[in-house]
Amino acid sequence: MKTAELANAIFDDSVAKYHISDNIDAPCPNPHKEGSLEAIFFEKNWVDAVQWHLEDIIRDPEIDPAEALALKRRIDASNQVRTDMVEEIDSWFRSKFSSVKTLPEATINTESPAWALDRLSILALKIWHMKEQALRTDAEKAHTDKCRAKLDVLLEQRKDLTEAIDTLLDDIEAGRKYMKVYRQMKMYNDPSTNPVLYGKKG
Repeated sequence: MKTAELANAIFDDSVAKYHISDNIDAPCPNPHKEGSLEAIFFEKNWVDAVQWHLEDIIRDPEIDPAEALALKRRIDASNQVRTDMVEEIDSWFRSKFSSVKTLPEATINTESPAWALDRLSILALKIWHMKEQALRTDAEKAHTDKCRAKLDVLLEQRKDLTEAIDTLLDDIEAGRKYMKVYRQMKMYNDPSTNPVLYGKKG
């Protein structure tokens, strides 16, 4: 099984396991060997699933403002974790392909493998929740029909993205593409670059 296909299987498993409890505070039941790419994929999607539901909760128009602020800060922290995990996955790939001899005509891709896999993880969540909407028995037929049509598009998008990621990885392994990873420089999380945090005046 190729890498993106494997990721899809693990992401789907993670999403299904999350919805057993459907609890943002449930511990991550990672079934894979610690440190393995499979374990990183599972944990990455679990973090995405929790954040998906945090985003749902914070949009409750009747939410208590203090609870909303706490959730916003939790979402900010989760975004940093997600970014760190994407970079961990890219580091894994860089290590794997470190001995590849790049061809003279090799080109760089618009995004790294891990950021493409990040989109695949979010697609797994979109597919789960759109399927849930398409199967609702308490909604009007127009709603479920619309959601079935959207589900078809999401499934096609996942197929295309899966093929594109596996092609990219094949090209990197063959030296036709090369990886160049730029670390995310989120200034608002850094007390030394966020003016509110370092106390800039005026």
